[in-house]
Amino acid sequence: MELAGILSDRRIETYKLFFAPYETIFIDEAQYIPDGGLCLKMLVDLFPDKHFLITGSSSFHIAQSASYPLTGRSVTRILYPLALVELRETLEPFEIYSQIESYLIYGMYPEILTQNGVQGKIEYLINLRNSYLLKDIFSLEQVRNSQKLQDILRLLALQIGNQVSLHEIANHVGISKNTVERYLDLFEKAFIIKKVPAFSRNLRNEVSKSAKYYFWDTGVRNAVINNFNRLELRNDVGALWENFVVMELIKKSEYTEQYAQFYFWRTYDRKELDLVVEYGGKLTAYEIKWGKQTVKSPLLWQETYGGTVEVITRERLLEVL
Repeated sequence: MELAGILSDRRIETYKLFFAPYETIFIDEAQYIPDGGLCLKMLVDLFPDKHFLITGSSSFHIAQSASYPLTGRSVTRILYPLALVELRETLEPFEIYSQIESYLIYGMYPEILTQNGVQGKIEYLINLRNSYLLKDIFSLEQVRNSQKLQDILRLLALQIGNQVSLHEIANHVGISKNTVERYLDLFEKAFIIKKVPAFSRNLRNEVSKSAKYYFWDTGVRNAVINNFNRLELRNDVGALWENFVVMELIKKSEYTEQYAQFYFWRTYDRKELDLVVEYGGKLTAYEIKWGKQTVKSPLLWQETYGGTVEVITRERLLEVL
């Protein structure tokens, strides 16, 4: 009898038969268990002294149905691709810097970091793109038009670091703006992309109703556009670097339990900052540059919010992280 069938039976006698002998119970891919939250509540109520470890590859049913009945009795952890704050525990700085190009091109999934050859990394990412990336969206959310999803994802991949216009995407793909919004929400729940909204304190000329979208992993992003060229052959290095740095800062915030808020800042007359981090009532602004160019802090930002703007280049990466 399969685990999903055992759990879906939802009878005390069945649960006692299969689960009573174990102190720790591990359930993987819990998003595929019908009424998973109710099943888990029954288990926890029946075995209050046991430990339950519930995992899944997306937040659709884990967050929406599994956690809700266990409010106050469960802890949620999100496992992201590897972070530099983790690698620093085992690697020397020069080892990390020597791999920056690989991180930008092939990403930070554990399987990528353990692959020795370039071809193996590419094959892994292509297989991930073709077989697993949208699996939960198709199976759990009953989205049938796979080509539309792939078209939107490709458009997002080509616009990292830029404001995304939902109207433009809708017109380009040939669907409604509301459907685009729904698909973007699904991409976020599948941990493919991360939305970063605009920062505004309601100044007249601040952009407030807009967002950027970054990929949780740059290797996945490059697989979506099928571009694994070396950095010297690319015209998107600045965007890749920005995506990488933003996501590393977000991962650091999560793993150090700071839970900061992340924004970008822009005005209608094109003054802008790549990233604004709000934590503990303090604002920290960043410009993220692949090269060593000089960056001037926008006067409006200084006058309105104070403080200077930190510049994150390759040389300063580990200082910030």
